[in-house]
Amino acid sequence: MITLNTPISDDDIKLLRSGEKVLLSGTMYTARDQAHLRLINEKELPFELNGSVIYYVGPTPKREGFSIGASGPTSSYRMDKLAVPLMERGLKIMIGKGDRSEEFRHEMIKNNSCYLIATGGTGALLSSKITSSELILYEDLGAEAVYKLEVKDFPCFVAYDIYGKNIFKDN
Repeated sequence: MITLNTPISDDDIKLLRSGEKVLLSGTMYTARDQAHLRLINEKELPFELNGSVIYYVGPTPKREGFSIGASGPTSSYRMDKLAVPLMERGLKIMIGKGDRSEEFRHEMIKNNSCYLIATGGTGALLSSKITSSELILYEDLGAEAVYKLEVKDFPCFVAYDIYGKNIFKDN
């Protein structure tokens, strides 16, 4: 098991191997396809993309006693082409669920980035690892808006590493 703290460095990415469990702590951002369409056209963002983590999630409304509602991962393939411009600007880790395209995997390796998966169907458990949530962009997108999350020991697995390994085929 690997423990990572944000921001993510190139050295952190080199440590990750497909199939390994990761506990992630620090800041990460939410974004799905509609937010990605806008993010890739923004010249300046209210957060630093270099070394950042984006979690593909559309959280449910906040529950009493929690900083966010259920926060399970969404299917990631819709972000394949949209993630490339963000990786080129320094995005290091994307978290979602499901397999992705060969083109995405090639671009991920080229940009020294990594794709992690969180277990689908565990949104309530994952939300307990989110210690704070703040809406920072695109409120009009509702659950697809961009949120800044603080997480502690957020559990996920390395799906694709920079060495070409793929949890869906190799493990």
